[in-house]
Amino acid sequence: MKAAVVSGFGESPRYADAPEPVASGADEVVVDVLASALSPRVRSQAAGSHYTSTNDLPLVPGIDGVGRLPDGTLAYFLMPDTNHGAMAERTAIDLRRAVPLPEGADPIQLAAAMNPAMASWVALKQRVTFEHGQSVLVLGATGSAGHAAVEVANRLGASEIVAVGRGGDRMQDLRKHGASRIIDLNETSDTVARNLAQAGSEIDIVIDFLWGEPTSKALYAIIPNRARDEQALTWIQIGSAAGLESPIPAAALRAANLRIIGSGQGSVPLRAYRQEIEALAQEIHAGAFTTATRRVPLRDVEQAWADTSSTERIVIVP
Repeated sequence: MKAAVVSGFGESPRYADAPEPVASGADEVVVDVLASALSPRVRSQAAGSHYTSTNDLPLVPGIDGVGRLPDGTLAYFLMPDTNHGAMAERTAIDLRRAVPLPEGADPIQLAAAMNPAMASWVALKQRVTFEHGQSVLVLGATGSAGHAAVEVANRLGASEIVAVGRGGDRMQDLRKHGASRIIDLNETSDTVARNLAQAGSEIDIVIDFLWGEPTSKALYAIIPNRARDEQALTWIQIGSAAGLESPIPAAALRAANLRIIGSGQGSVPLRAYRQEIEALAQEIHAGAFTTATRRVPLRDVEQAWADTSSTERIVIVP
């Protein structure tokens, strides 16, 4: 069969022959892949830089997708840590990591929207007890996952959503999707600190896709300016677009009711994760969340991989 094949970390995958997948175990089946999205998470997988990377080559990238099961059922699936990913004509999936989709569901939109929305959806549904009317600050709101987090928080009933990121028009566009306040990190450091202090004074939850220096600066700005020290502030670390490490001021953990947790693979039981992706898939099918997409044939994966400036989510279609 044909697949996107990565032969060296840091190299673009090439359209090449790959071994046919083989199902092993009672819960595995081989599916015909219909769509698989090219996300930052997939790029880190192919670069060998994600914390789940096995460092084994060659590999077929792709961490999730939409496929057709042997019985004809349409399904969204998540891949385990494997070198035989979803960017191929066929792949072997674990049915415990798959959810059925309604006939007529759009494979392209499901493949595009599930991964970015899943990060914040699972975080708010499983890692915290999110209550209708709580306020949310999204740190890194102009990335695809950050944009989706604004929509997810709005859908789940947040009373206020503060979008923090870079990018002028892209930032303003977030107002259409539920953001009540915008903080542009491209402004002067004093202005950013002042805006974060004001916006964070009574915020309940921070969803952090940046980490690194922006997180440290945000904590320095927000913690001393909390309206009530006893009010809980839950900081959910999801992504590390700005750095794998972030210096956390020691006083932040003592001066306020701050809790820092992570959300990602391993932090949520598989059964609960599957429950949430099934609910999210239904929301996307119903039109609750949409993602601008660009459909790319599998044979053109190398050229698509080189396009890092597109604001559309590239979806690879065999």
